Amino acid sequence: MRKLILTAALLTAGFCAVAQNNLITNIKARKTISLNGTWQYIVDPYETGFYDYRYKELREDQPDAYWNTDVQKDRSEKKEHGYTDKLTLQVPGDWNHQKPEFVYYEGTIWYKKSFDYAKSSGNSKYFLYFGAVNYRADIYLNGKKLGMHKGGFTPFNFEIPESLLKPTGNFLVVKVDNKRGADEVPTLNTDWWNYGGITRDVKLVEMPQTFIQDYVIQLRKAHAGMAGSKTPLAEGWVKLNHQPAANESITIEIPELKIKKQITATDQLTKLVVSLPKVQLWSPSQPKLYKVLVSTTADKVEDKIGFRTIEAQGKQVLLNGKPLFMRGISIHGEIPQDVRRAYSEADARQLLGQARDLGCNMVRLAHYPHDETMTRLADSLGIVVWSEIPVYWTINFGSAEVLEKAKAQLNEMITRDHNRASVIIWSVGNETPVSAVRTNFMKSLITAAREMDNTRMISAALEVNYNSGKNLNIVDDPLGEFVDLVAFNEYLGWYGGLPDKCRTTNWATSYNKPLFISEMGAGAKEGFHADSLTRFSEEYQAWFYREQIAMLKRMPDNYVGISPWVLADFRSPKRNNPVYQEGWNRKGLYDDKGNKKQAFYLLKAYYAEMEKKYPQQK
Repeated sequence: MRKLILTAALLTAGFCAVAQNNLITNIKARKTISLNGTWQYIVDPYETGFYDYRYKELREDQPDAYWNTDVQKDRSEKKEHGYTDKLTLQVPGDWNHQKPEFVYYEGTIWYKKSFDYAKSSGNSKYFLYFGAVNYRADIYLNGKKLGMHKGGFTPFNFEIPESLLKPTGNFLVVKVDNKRGADEVPTLNTDWWNYGGITRDVKLVEMPQTFIQDYVIQLRKAHAGMAGSKTPLAEGWVKLNHQPAANESITIEIPELKIKKQITATDQLTKLVVSLPKVQLWSPSQPKLYKVLVSTTADKVEDKIGFRTIEAQGKQVLLNGKPLFMRGISIHGEIPQDVRRAYSEADARQLLGQARDLGCNMVRLAHYPHDETMTRLADSLGIVVWSEIPVYWTINFGSAEVLEKAKAQLNEMITRDHNRASVIIWSVGNETPVSAVRTNFMKSLITAAREMDNTRMISAALEVNYNSGKNLNIVDDPLGEFVDLVAFNEYLGWYGGLPDKCRTTNWATSYNKPLFISEMGAGAKEGFHADSLTRFSEEYQAWFYREQIAMLKRMPDNYVGISPWVLADFRSPKRNNPVYQEGWNRKGLYDDKGNKKQAFYLLKAYYAEMEKKYPQQK
C-alpha cells in the first residue's frame, strides 16, 4: 500500500501548505504518452485473482494471480485466467454504461493494457498517472505491484522502477474495485450512481531525474481592492522532487507582465514572493489568465494562472475586494444523455455551457472533485467553483482511519487545483448529522484544508434548526463556527409541506458570516404536465421555484447566493418511482435528454435580476 506522507511547512504569513509527497501536478504540461483507449478485462466478483481459497492475498509470483501474464510457459502450465480482445472496455470510462450486464455491478474488474515505450536517451524517471479510478485501484506493471490507491475522484501516480519498463510488451494491469464500504469515503449510502472503472485519463509520464513536482502562485489576500495604491504581490512556493544543490535556482516568468524572477532554492520546498505591477485581476466578467513558467536548469513547466483574491468579510463575500453574489447551480459529474460519468473537455463544455445559459457565474461541483477539465475550463470561462470531497451523510465519524481517508482525498483535491483561479471554496462535506463526534471530525478537515490553503474560503453544507421559532429557520449548526461561508441545503415545498410554505418562512444564522443556500430543488419529469399541485409535473416544479424566488427576495442582508439542486437529471438507485423516476433523480432543470423544464426559465429570470444588481461580477 502506498503510504501517504504529509509535510507541513509554514511558508509565509498568508499561505501554508501540506503537499502530498509524490503527486505531480499540472500533468497536462508534462511529457506524457496516453494509455487511454481499449483495455481488455476480466470480471472477478469473488476476487479469485487477488485472494487464495483461504482469502489471503496471493503472492506476487503466483501464476494464478491476475496481475501476472496469462500466457502459458508450456502446455502443461495451469492457467485459469486470460485476457482477450473479446472482452474490452474503453478507458477513460465507467463500466456501467459500456455493457448492459454492468449497469448495477459493484465489485472487481481487472483491466489490462499492453504497450511499448521507447525510453529517451537521457536519464529519466517514469511514472504512471491516473486522473481517477473508482474506488480502490491496485496497480501492477509486468507482474510487479506499484501501489494501491483509494478514492474515486482524485488523481494519483506511482513511480515505475526504470528496470521494470520494457521497450516492447509491457503488461499493465489495474484491479478496480468499486464496492461501497461502511468505513470508506463516501460511505454505503449516497444519492448518486456508483460508476465503477478507470474513469479518467491514464498517462505514462517521463520526467527528468530532478524535476518540479508542484508549485503554488496565488495573489496575497491583503491586496484585495487596493487598485493603484500598492503593487499586488503573488506568493506561494515551488516544490522540487529532490533536495537542491548548493546555489540551485528556480526561475518564475510571466512574459506578458515582463516578469522574470530568479530565486535560490533553500530546500525541497522553497517559498516565493513576486511583485505583479499592472496585473489584471481575474473575475467572472474578465477571466484573465497569464502564462506562467516555472523552471530549473533541469525542468520547465508552463501553466495558465489567473490572479484574484477571495474572502468572507463580515456579511459579504469579496472577490478582488468587491461584493460577489453567486448565481450558482449544483452539478453532478455525469453526462445524462449517455448515462455515464463525465471526463472530457467536451463533457465540461456541455455542463458549464448549460450553466452559463442559465445565467450562472458559479457552480457547485457536487459531491466529489470533478475532472480537471472542469476547473480549467471554469478558469477560462470566468465561472467560480465550489469543490467538494465526498464526506456525505453518515460517514463513520468516530473512525480515525476514515478521517485519514477523507484528509487524503482533501489533500489530493487541493493539490491538483490550488492554482485554479475559479476555485474559491473548498468544501469538506454535505449534510452531515450534528453530533460532537461529527463536529470534531469535520473541524479536523477544516483545519487541514486551511493548512493546505488559506487563500480560499472553507465551507460545508450545514444542518438547519427547523424548530427555532414560528416561521423562522436558523442555521446554527455548531460547524458554522469554523467555516468561512455558512451554507445550508433546504427543500421547503418538496420535503415537508407544499411550496406555499415559503410565503411565511424566514431564514437566519447565529453566525456573523455570509449565508449561502447550497441546495434547493424539486423533482419534475420533463414533458409531464398537470396542475401545480401534482407532484413530478413541470407545473409543480415551476410553482416551487416561483415560491422559492419570492422567499429569496426577503433573505437577510448576509445572503450571498444560491446553487439550486440540480443542473440536470442524474442517475440514482434511490429513486424508484416506476412512472416518474425510473432510477433518475428528477430535480434537474434540464432532463436527461438536454430539454429545459419550465423552472429553468424562472431561475434564469431571477439570475438576470441579480446580475443587474451586481453588474461588476457578471
